[in-house]
Amino acid sequence: MRRILIVGAGQSGLQLALGLQSQGYEVTLMSNRTADEIRTGRVMSTQCMFHTALQHERDLQINFWESQAPQIKGLGVSVAGPPSDADADADGPRPRVIDWVGTLDAYAQSVDQRVKMAGWMDTFAQRGGQVVIHGAAVSDLDYFSRTYDLVLVSAGKGELVSMFERDPSRSPYGEPQRALSVAYVHGLGARPEHPDYDAVRCNLVPGVGELFVMPTLTTSGRADILFWEGVPGGPLDVFQGVRDPAEHLALTLELMERFTPWEHARATEVELTDAGATLAGRYAPTVRHPVGRLPGGGAVLGVADVVVANDPITGQGSNSASKCAAAYLDAIVSHGDAAFDETWMQATFDRYWESAQHVTRWTNTMLAPPPEHVLNLIGAAGGLQPVADRFANGFNDPADFEGFFYDPDKANAYLAEVGA
Repeated sequence: MRRILIVGAGQSGLQLALGLQSQGYEVTLMSNRTADEIRTGRVMSTQCMFHTALQHERDLQINFWESQAPQIKGLGVSVAGPPSDADADADGPRPRVIDWVGTLDAYAQSVDQRVKMAGWMDTFAQRGGQVVIHGAAVSDLDYFSRTYDLVLVSAGKGELVSMFERDPSRSPYGEPQRALSVAYVHGLGARPEHPDYDAVRCNLVPGVGELFVMPTLTTSGRADILFWEGVPGGPLDVFQGVRDPAEHLALTLELMERFTPWEHARATEVELTDAGATLAGRYAPTVRHPVGRLPGGGAVLGVADVVVANDPITGQGSNSASKCAAAYLDAIVSHGDAAFDETWMQATFDRYWESAQHVTRWTNTMLAPPPEHVLNLIGAAGGLQPVADRFANGFNDPADFEGFFYDPDKANAYLAEVGA
């Protein structure tokens, strides 16, 4: 029986561990926290998983919360205009100049990672998997690489990431492009435009940042996530150093009232879901080479955001992690008893990159000021439902953006075709 070590207990690490376990591999999972510590700790992320990623969980029969989590059936975009001319205050409330919602072909869902990762870790242990609670260092992996057939690193932060060299040809940004702020809340009202079904709302404030609002399942049941992405140094970049959750929420709502008053109108009675319901931070989107080389000469393979870390502006983090785990699982199983050498590691990553490259291109494009043809597409979606629907479903299959989003001629031809 082949022995595999997975370092990191996030979406990709746990999904891969459970998948390999179901195929008869002897899997050890290394995490720096217990399941209970994860469950009762601070929120780790936002996450909205679309159909393809959800199907990977269904295929492994680990979609334990599907019947409980809200079914997200649409994805909407609102764009804020400049403050009203009638308002003497240049920082006054902003009107909406664009507002539409696209329909997803299949519903999406969000499950708080505290719920999912703790539950998956318990399941892995109950099925006979070995869980080691230890914050791994490079020196640890140097030893383990000699005792396991394959070591996979899915812990996307800390010392271990330094083993994987940045790929400058695929990493145009050297600094964080957004300051991130998250609050999980109860008590958010429905969007009046579609009160009977759930949708993710993407609110764009040109030159300032973005507010995402999405329904989720958390430790205390149904909730909503308020997620600000602020241009560094701008008016949304104010959460660093805020430690008090109540202050964090008050600041979130103050910014909503100022920049997205239509969202603030349904948030007047919200409260945090729990004491760990807020999070703030920033990181530079980076693609790294997939093979990490150890001091003793061994090699390890990076997984998901260890090697492809995109900004969450396009909501692809957990989706990409799921797709990476599925691709790696297939590559491991189909490799049989052959050695997991560096050539195989590079080929396995290259297979994942075939889909991941589309996520990276789309995300990096959305971080930059939008060109005229993209503004035209977003505006046209308000009057052409097929455009809104195609944009929404691109969140499930970002490769589709190649056909109409990046090139002005393709965008204009697509709009002419739909308009006709």
